[in-house]
Amino acid sequence: MNTKPEFHGSDLEKISEYYGIPRDSIISFGANVNPLGLSKRVKAVLSSHLDIISSYPDREYTSLRHAIGEYCQVSPSHVIVGNGSTELISLLIEQRCPRKTLILGPTYSEYARELSFSDSKQDYYHLNPETGFRLDINDFLSKLQNGYDLLIICNPNNPTSSVIETTEMRRILSVCRENNTFVMIDETYAEFSADIASVTAMSLIEDFDNFMVLRGVSKFFAAPGLRLGYGVTSSQSFLAQVKEHQIPWSLNSIAAFAGELMLQDTDYIEETRRLILSERTRMLEELRKINNITVYDAAANFILIQIHKPGVSAFDVFEACIKQGMMIRDCSSFQCLEGEYVRFCVMGRDENARLIEGIKGVLG
Repeated sequence: MNTKPEFHGSDLEKISEYYGIPRDSIISFGANVNPLGLSKRVKAVLSSHLDIISSYPDREYTSLRHAIGEYCQVSPSHVIVGNGSTELISLLIEQRCPRKTLILGPTYSEYARELSFSDSKQDYYHLNPETGFRLDINDFLSKLQNGYDLLIICNPNNPTSSVIETTEMRRILSVCRENNTFVMIDETYAEFSADIASVTAMSLIEDFDNFMVLRGVSKFFAAPGLRLGYGVTSSQSFLAQVKEHQIPWSLNSIAAFAGELMLQDTDYIEETRRLILSERTRMLEELRKINNITVYDAAANFILIQIHKPGVSAFDVFEACIKQGMMIRDCSSFQCLEGEYVRFCVMGRDENARLIEGIKGVLG
Protein backbone atom coordinates (compact mmCIF):
# COMPACT_ATOMS: atom_id res chain seq x y z
CA MET A 1 0.00 0.00 0.00
CA ASN A 2 1.32 3.42 -0.96
CA THR A 3 0.93 5.90 1.89
CA LYS A 4 1.07 9.60 1.14
CA PRO A 5 3.53 11.45 3.36
CA GLU A 6 2.14 14.03 5.77
CA PHE A 7 4.02 17.28 6.27
CA HIS A 8 3.43 20.27 8.52
CA GLY A 9 4.36 23.91 8.05
CA SER A 10 7.87 23.66 9.54
CA ASP A 11 8.89 20.31 8.04
CA LEU A 12 11.39 21.69 5.53
CA GLU A 13 14.05 19.12 6.43
CA LYS A 14 11.66 16.20 5.92
CA ILE A 15 10.42 17.59 2.63
CA SER A 16 13.95 18.30 1.42
CA GLU A 17 14.99 14.72 2.14
CA TYR A 18 11.83 13.11 0.72
CA TYR A 19 11.83 15.01 -2.58
CA GLY A 20 15.58 15.51 -2.97
CA ILE A 21 15.24 19.29 -3.06
CA PRO A 22 17.86 21.50 -1.34
CA ARG A 23 16.29 22.95 1.79
CA ASP A 24 17.53 26.47 1.11
CA SER A 25 15.87 26.50 -2.32
CA ILE A 26 12.37 25.84 -0.94
CA ILE A 27 10.04 28.83 -0.57
CA SER A 28 8.03 28.12 2.57
CA PHE A 29 4.41 29.08 2.05
CA GLY A 30 3.46 26.61 4.79
CA ALA A 31 4.94 28.12 7.96
CA ASN A 32 2.93 31.40 7.95
CA VAL A 33 6.00 33.45 8.91
CA ASN A 34 6.44 37.13 7.99
CA PRO A 35 8.31 37.19 4.64
CA LEU A 36 10.35 40.23 5.70
CA GLY A 37 12.33 38.03 8.06
CA LEU A 38 13.83 39.29 11.28
CA SER A 39 13.95 43.06 11.65
CA LYS A 40 17.30 44.53 10.54
CA ARG A 41 17.22 46.88 13.50
CA VAL A 42 16.70 44.01 15.92
CA LYS A 43 19.55 42.07 14.30
CA ALA A 44 21.95 44.99 14.63
CA VAL A 45 21.15 45.79 18.25
CA LEU A 46 20.99 42.16 19.32
CA SER A 47 24.36 41.30 17.78
CA SER A 48 26.02 44.00 19.87
CA HIS A 49 24.47 42.79 23.12
CA LEU A 50 25.22 39.08 23.07
CA ASP A 51 27.03 39.37 26.37
CA ILE A 52 23.61 39.36 28.09
CA ILE A 53 23.70 35.56 27.93
CA SER A 54 26.27 35.72 30.74
CA SER A 55 23.56 36.95 33.11
CA TYR A 56 20.29 35.49 34.31
CA PRO A 57 17.20 37.25 32.99
CA ASP A 58 15.05 39.16 35.43
CA ARG A 59 12.92 36.46 36.99
CA GLU A 60 9.82 38.66 36.73
CA TYR A 61 10.66 39.90 33.19
CA THR A 62 9.58 43.33 34.36
CA SER A 63 10.90 45.36 31.44
CA LEU A 64 9.57 42.92 28.83
CA ARG A 65 6.13 42.78 30.44
CA HIS A 66 5.99 46.58 30.38
CA ALA A 67 6.87 46.55 26.68
CA ILE A 68 4.14 43.97 26.04
CA GLY A 69 1.68 46.03 28.10
CA GLU A 70 2.40 49.13 26.06
CA TYR A 71 2.22 47.23 22.77
CA CYS A 72 -1.09 45.57 23.64
CA GLN A 73 -2.48 48.53 25.62
CA VAL A 74 -2.98 46.45 28.76
CA SER A 75 -1.58 46.61 32.29
CA PRO A 76 1.79 44.84 32.66
CA SER A 77 0.35 43.26 35.81
CA HIS A 78 -1.90 41.19 33.55
CA VAL A 79 1.00 39.79 31.47
CA ILE A 80 2.91 36.52 31.72
CA VAL A 81 5.73 35.51 29.37
CA GLY A 82 6.78 32.02 28.41
CA ASN A 83 8.86 29.76 26.22
CA GLY A 84 6.65 30.24 23.19
CA SER A 85 2.86 30.22 23.28
CA THR A 86 3.16 26.42 23.30
CA GLU A 87 4.38 26.48 26.90
CA LEU A 88 1.54 28.78 27.91
CA ILE A 89 -1.06 26.60 26.16
CA SER A 90 0.26 23.64 28.14
CA LEU A 91 0.31 25.54 31.44
CA LEU A 92 -3.16 26.98 30.92
CA ILE A 93 -4.73 23.58 30.19
CA GLU A 94 -2.80 21.93 33.02
CA GLN A 95 -3.92 24.49 35.58
CA ARG A 96 -7.54 24.74 34.42
CA CYS A 97 -7.88 20.91 34.58
CA PRO A 98 -11.01 20.99 32.39
CA ARG A 99 -13.41 18.07 32.56
CA LYS A 100 -15.10 19.08 29.31
CA THR A 101 -13.58 21.31 26.61
CA LEU A 102 -15.10 22.84 23.50
CA ILE A 103 -12.75 23.58 20.59
CA LEU A 104 -13.78 25.80 17.70
CA GLY A 105 -12.61 23.82 14.69
CA PRO A 106 -11.02 23.04 12.34
CA THR A 107 -7.97 24.45 14.06
CA TYR A 108 -4.40 24.05 15.30
CA SER A 109 -3.75 20.48 16.50
CA GLU A 110 -1.63 21.48 19.52
CA TYR A 111 -4.76 22.22 21.56
CA ALA A 112 -6.05 18.68 21.19
CA ARG A 113 -2.60 17.24 21.82
CA GLU A 114 -2.24 19.09 25.11
CA LEU A 115 -5.77 18.16 26.15
CA SER A 116 -4.98 14.50 25.44
CA PHE A 117 -2.58 14.54 28.42
CA SER A 118 -5.50 15.33 30.72
CA ASP A 119 -8.82 13.58 31.33
CA SER A 120 -10.75 16.31 29.55
CA LYS A 121 -13.48 15.29 27.15
CA GLN A 122 -12.98 17.11 23.84
CA ASP A 123 -15.92 18.41 21.87
CA TYR A 124 -15.80 20.39 18.61
CA TYR A 125 -17.95 23.09 17.14
CA HIS A 126 -17.45 22.88 13.38
CA LEU A 127 -17.19 26.03 11.31
CA ASN A 128 -19.12 25.54 8.08
CA PRO A 129 -17.43 25.97 4.67
CA GLU A 130 -20.85 26.70 3.16
CA THR A 131 -20.89 29.98 5.08
CA GLY A 132 -17.23 30.74 4.41
CA PHE A 133 -16.23 29.38 7.84
CA ARG A 134 -17.87 32.41 9.44
CA LEU A 135 -19.16 31.73 12.94
CA ASP A 136 -22.92 31.44 13.42
CA ILE A 137 -22.80 33.40 16.67
CA ASN A 138 -26.32 32.61 17.90
CA ASP A 139 -25.98 28.89 17.28
CA PHE A 140 -22.56 28.91 18.92
CA LEU A 141 -23.89 30.69 22.01
CA SER A 142 -26.51 27.95 22.32
CA LYS A 143 -23.77 25.32 22.14
CA LEU A 144 -21.99 27.00 25.04
CA GLN A 145 -24.87 26.12 27.35
CA ASN A 146 -23.73 22.48 27.42
CA GLY A 147 -21.55 22.66 30.51
CA TYR A 148 -18.01 23.33 29.27
CA ASP A 149 -15.16 24.15 31.65
CA LEU A 150 -12.89 25.42 28.87
CA LEU A 151 -13.43 26.95 25.43
CA ILE A 152 -10.55 27.21 22.97
CA ILE A 153 -10.66 29.70 20.11
CA CYS A 154 -7.95 30.61 17.60
CA ASN A 155 -8.70 34.10 16.26
CA PRO A 156 -8.06 34.62 13.39
CA ASN A 157 -8.38 30.90 12.97
CA ASN A 158 -5.79 28.52 11.56
CA PRO A 159 -6.28 27.11 8.89
CA THR A 160 -9.49 28.88 7.78
CA SER A 161 -8.21 32.48 8.18
CA SER A 162 -11.72 33.37 9.36
CA VAL A 163 -12.24 35.82 12.18
CA ILE A 164 -14.51 36.59 15.12
CA GLU A 165 -14.87 40.32 15.68
CA THR A 166 -14.43 41.85 19.11
CA THR A 167 -18.14 42.66 19.42
CA GLU A 168 -19.00 38.97 18.96
CA MET A 169 -16.20 37.91 21.30
CA ARG A 170 -17.72 40.08 23.99
CA ARG A 171 -20.98 38.14 23.64
CA ILE A 172 -19.10 34.84 23.83
CA LEU A 173 -17.21 35.87 26.96
CA SER A 174 -20.39 37.08 28.61
CA VAL A 175 -22.17 33.75 28.06
CA CYS A 176 -19.07 31.85 29.17
CA ARG A 177 -18.91 33.89 32.36
CA GLU A 178 -22.54 32.99 33.12
CA ASN A 179 -21.69 29.30 32.60
CA ASN A 180 -18.34 29.28 34.47
CA THR A 181 -16.42 28.58 31.27
CA PHE A 182 -12.85 29.80 30.97
CA VAL A 183 -11.78 30.86 27.47
CA MET A 184 -8.37 30.54 25.83
CA ILE A 185 -8.06 32.89 22.84
CA ASP A 186 -5.03 32.27 20.65
CA GLU A 187 -4.27 35.52 18.80
CA THR A 188 -1.13 34.34 17.01
CA TYR A 189 -2.36 35.92 13.77
CA ALA A 190 -4.33 38.92 15.06
CA GLU A 191 -1.62 41.42 14.12
CA PHE A 192 -2.02 40.52 10.44
CA SER A 193 -5.68 41.62 10.44
CA ALA A 194 -6.72 44.66 8.44
CA ASP A 195 -8.17 46.25 11.59
CA ILE A 196 -6.55 44.80 14.71
CA ALA A 197 -8.80 46.75 17.09
CA SER A 198 -11.93 45.11 15.63
CA VAL A 199 -10.43 41.63 16.08
CA THR A 200 -8.38 41.50 19.27
CA ALA A 201 -9.83 40.67 22.68
CA MET A 202 -7.16 42.76 24.42
CA SER A 203 -9.65 45.60 24.85
CA LEU A 204 -11.91 43.23 26.85
CA ILE A 205 -9.27 42.33 29.44
CA GLU A 206 -10.54 44.79 32.06
CA ASP A 207 -14.17 43.75 31.57
CA PHE A 208 -13.80 39.97 31.88
CA ASP A 209 -11.57 37.81 34.06
CA ASN A 210 -12.63 34.47 32.56
CA PHE A 211 -10.21 34.38 29.64
CA MET A 212 -6.58 34.59 28.60
CA VAL A 213 -5.23 35.89 25.30
CA LEU A 214 -2.12 34.17 23.96
CA ARG A 215 0.32 35.63 21.43
CA GLY A 216 3.95 35.26 20.39
CA VAL A 217 6.62 36.61 18.07
CA SER A 218 7.00 33.55 15.83
CA LYS A 219 4.76 34.62 12.96
CA PHE A 220 4.37 38.41 12.85
CA PHE A 221 7.94 39.16 13.92
CA ALA A 222 9.47 36.22 12.02
CA ALA A 223 11.17 34.79 15.10
CA PRO A 224 9.92 31.22 15.66
CA GLY A 225 13.35 30.14 16.91
CA LEU A 226 13.29 32.72 19.70
CA ARG A 227 10.46 30.86 21.47
CA LEU A 228 8.88 33.94 23.02
CA GLY A 229 5.20 33.84 23.85
CA TYR A 230 3.02 35.82 26.20
CA GLY A 231 -0.40 35.61 27.80
CA VAL A 232 -2.71 38.33 29.10
CA THR A 233 -5.52 37.92 31.64
CA SER A 234 -7.07 40.08 34.35
CA SER A 235 -7.59 37.05 36.59
CA GLN A 236 -4.80 37.66 39.07
CA SER A 237 -5.51 34.44 40.95
CA PHE A 238 -5.18 32.34 37.80
CA LEU A 239 -2.11 34.28 36.69
CA ALA A 240 -0.46 33.58 40.05
CA GLN A 241 -1.38 29.91 39.76
CA VAL A 242 0.19 29.60 36.32
CA LYS A 243 3.35 31.41 37.42
CA GLU A 244 3.67 29.15 40.45
CA HIS A 245 3.81 26.08 38.20
CA GLN A 246 5.98 27.61 35.48
CA ILE A 247 9.65 26.64 35.32
CA PRO A 248 11.78 29.59 36.58
CA TRP A 249 13.54 31.56 33.84
CA SER A 250 11.65 29.68 31.13
CA LEU A 251 12.54 32.52 28.74
CA ASN A 252 16.23 33.16 28.10
CA SER A 253 17.99 36.53 28.30
CA ILE A 254 18.34 36.98 24.54
CA ALA A 255 14.65 36.30 23.91
CA ALA A 256 13.61 38.72 26.66
CA PHE A 257 15.86 41.48 25.30
CA ALA A 258 14.93 40.85 21.65
CA GLY A 259 11.23 40.84 22.50
CA GLU A 260 11.41 44.38 23.79
CA LEU A 261 13.18 45.51 20.63
CA MET A 262 10.64 43.84 18.35
CA LEU A 263 7.58 45.28 20.02
CA GLN A 264 9.04 48.79 19.83
CA ASP A 265 10.12 48.57 16.17
CA THR A 266 7.26 50.61 14.69
CA ASP A 267 8.87 50.90 11.24
CA TYR A 268 9.05 47.13 10.89
CA ILE A 269 5.50 46.70 12.18
CA GLU A 270 4.12 49.23 9.69
CA GLU A 271 6.12 47.78 6.78
CA THR A 272 4.83 44.30 7.59
CA ARG A 273 1.24 45.45 7.68
CA ARG A 274 1.54 47.31 4.38
CA LEU A 275 3.05 44.27 2.67
CA ILE A 276 0.58 41.72 4.01
CA LEU A 277 -2.51 43.85 3.46
CA SER A 278 -1.63 44.76 -0.14
CA GLU A 279 -0.40 41.32 -1.19
CA ARG A 280 -3.25 39.47 0.49
CA THR A 281 -5.76 41.61 -1.40
CA ARG A 282 -3.96 41.06 -4.71
CA MET A 283 -3.64 37.29 -4.15
CA LEU A 284 -7.32 36.92 -3.32
CA GLU A 285 -8.26 38.79 -6.49
CA GLU A 286 -5.99 36.63 -8.68
CA LEU A 287 -7.01 33.35 -7.07
CA ARG A 288 -10.68 34.10 -7.61
CA LYS A 289 -10.02 34.14 -11.35
CA ILE A 290 -9.03 30.46 -11.25
CA ASN A 291 -11.66 27.82 -12.00
CA ASN A 292 -12.27 24.71 -9.91
CA ILE A 293 -11.53 26.27 -6.51
CA THR A 294 -13.30 28.13 -3.72
CA VAL A 295 -11.26 30.95 -2.23
CA TYR A 296 -12.22 31.92 1.31
CA ASP A 297 -11.92 35.38 2.81
CA ALA A 298 -8.69 35.81 4.77
CA ALA A 299 -8.10 37.82 7.95
CA ALA A 300 -4.69 36.29 8.73
CA ASN A 301 -1.52 36.19 6.62
CA PHE A 302 -2.60 32.96 4.93
CA ILE A 303 -5.32 31.88 2.53
CA LEU A 304 -7.37 28.68 2.46
CA ILE A 305 -8.75 27.30 -0.80
CA GLN A 306 -10.89 24.27 -1.56
CA ILE A 307 -10.22 22.22 -4.68
CA HIS A 308 -13.14 21.04 -6.82
CA LYS A 309 -11.40 19.74 -9.93
CA PRO A 310 -12.29 16.05 -10.43
CA GLY A 311 -9.36 13.71 -9.88
CA VAL A 312 -7.18 16.39 -8.23
CA SER A 313 -6.52 16.12 -4.50
CA ALA A 314 -4.96 18.51 -2.02
CA PHE A 315 -1.88 16.28 -2.02
CA ASP A 316 -1.66 16.55 -5.82
CA VAL A 317 -1.57 20.34 -5.58
CA PHE A 318 0.93 20.19 -2.72
CA GLU A 319 3.21 17.86 -4.68
CA ALA A 320 2.98 19.88 -7.89
CA CYS A 321 4.03 22.99 -5.97
CA ILE A 322 6.85 21.39 -3.99
CA LYS A 323 8.37 20.00 -7.19
CA GLN A 324 8.61 23.65 -8.26
CA GLY A 325 10.32 24.56 -4.99
CA MET A 326 7.22 25.95 -3.26
CA MET A 327 5.94 24.40 -0.04
CA ILE A 328 2.26 24.85 0.77
CA ARG A 329 0.14 23.02 3.36
CA ASP A 330 -2.04 20.06 2.48
CA CYS A 331 -4.81 20.46 5.07
CA SER A 332 -5.92 16.82 5.11
CA SER A 333 -4.63 16.35 8.66
CA PHE A 334 -6.85 19.06 10.18
CA GLN A 335 -9.75 17.70 12.20
CA CYS A 336 -13.23 18.82 11.11
CA LEU A 337 -12.03 19.79 7.63
CA GLU A 338 -13.60 17.44 5.12
CA GLY A 339 -12.73 17.84 1.46
CA GLU A 340 -9.68 18.85 -0.52
CA TYR A 341 -8.11 21.97 0.99
CA VAL A 342 -4.70 23.63 0.82
CA ARG A 343 -3.38 26.62 2.76
CA PHE A 344 -0.55 28.99 1.92
CA CYS A 345 0.75 32.20 3.42
CA VAL A 346 1.41 35.60 1.90
CA MET A 347 5.02 36.08 0.84
CA GLY A 348 6.72 38.72 -1.34
CA ARG A 349 5.10 39.86 -4.59
CA ASP A 350 7.30 37.76 -6.89
CA GLU A 351 6.95 34.62 -4.79
CA ASN A 352 3.17 35.06 -4.60
CA ALA A 353 2.90 35.49 -8.36
CA ARG A 354 4.97 32.34 -8.88
CA LEU A 355 2.73 30.35 -6.55
CA ILE A 356 -0.45 31.51 -8.26
CA GLU A 357 0.96 30.41 -11.61
CA GLY A 358 1.85 27.06 -10.09
CA ILE A 359 -1.70 26.58 -8.81
CA LYS A 360 -3.11 27.56 -12.20
CA GLY A 361 -0.90 24.92 -13.80
CA VAL A 362 -2.58 22.19 -11.75
CA LEU A 363 -6.12 23.47 -11.61
CA GLY A 364 -6.56 25.68 -14.64
